[in-house]
Amino acid sequence: MRTPTRARYRKFAPFITITSAAALLLTACGSGSGGSSGTGGTQGVAAESNAIPTTDVVSATRKDDKAAGLLPSGVTGLTVAVTVGGTPPGTAYLPDGKTLTGQDVDFTKAVAKVLGIKLKIEQASFEAILPALDSGKYDFGAANFGVTDERRKAIDFVTYINDGQGFATRADSTLPKITDLRQLCGLNVATGAGTTFEATLEENKKVCTDAGKKAYSVQTYGEQSAIWSSVQQGRSDVVMSTINGLRYAVAHQPGLKFLNEYHRLDVGFAFKKGTKLAPAFQAAVNKLITDGTYDRILKKWGTTASAIDASRISPPELKN
Repeated sequence: MRTPTRARYRKFAPFITITSAAALLLTACGSGSGGSSGTGGTQGVAAESNAIPTTDVVSATRKDDKAAGLLPSGVTGLTVAVTVGGTPPGTAYLPDGKTLTGQDVDFTKAVAKVLGIKLKIEQASFEAILPALDSGKYDFGAANFGVTDERRKAIDFVTYINDGQGFATRADSTLPKITDLRQLCGLNVATGAGTTFEATLEENKKVCTDAGKKAYSVQTYGEQSAIWSSVQQGRSDVVMSTINGLRYAVAHQPGLKFLNEYHRLDVGFAFKKGTKLAPAFQAAVNKLITDGTYDRILKKWGTTASAIDASRISPPELKN
């Protein structure tokens, strides 16, 4: 895995949460190890547990009066929209079918504790959240939103991790590391609807036709389960998705392999443009970093390579 070169990112400390859930195996039926390359040497231990991690890393978090003092007057509770994708570290249900869990959920709850506010958590499709912020339906969104220059035109962000775009495929695929989208020409590429991955793929389709090659086909799905079913059943040749999500899926589903990171992005809570909430959320994330809660959340979900040293408000898109 390529370690971010910017000084504000921490060095990669290899760690993978040893978790799995039968529901996450979807249609996987191969005998592979869950991807023998690109998982940082951790895939061999992935099957030692069959439970989504449930370690409580949030309840000990305390209110910080300084951060809370940055909230607009009268704010005591907020509504947050999340997307339940079924694959950790993204938001998923525990086996009870009622309790939401995931990296975004832990960060959201921890920030709420620092600010001393109550949360109302609502589910929404990924592509529906950002448009709904402007209408006031939700106060903010927490669904692994990558910070792009295009999104910053209409949305404010408060960063809390660094993730980005990557590729994965079946273990028997001969696809190499994807460093140029022209390597996808003529292939079926599965990705999530309304994501930066879909936007990147659609915006760059011409690279194939410009090179005299057949354009790749972008196959969009509303749920991660449908993406992995398409790959496992051979309808899709490759998946473009979040680096952390791909690594987790590969480590816990047989017959898959992680190809490579393609483009790193900051990830942040999303707000209506011009929000007055951003300074308080930034202070809350920074408090989590200094009090140790931040590291505990990342270790729980095996995403320590996504650590940042400090939260920022709507930073420019990373160019890498």
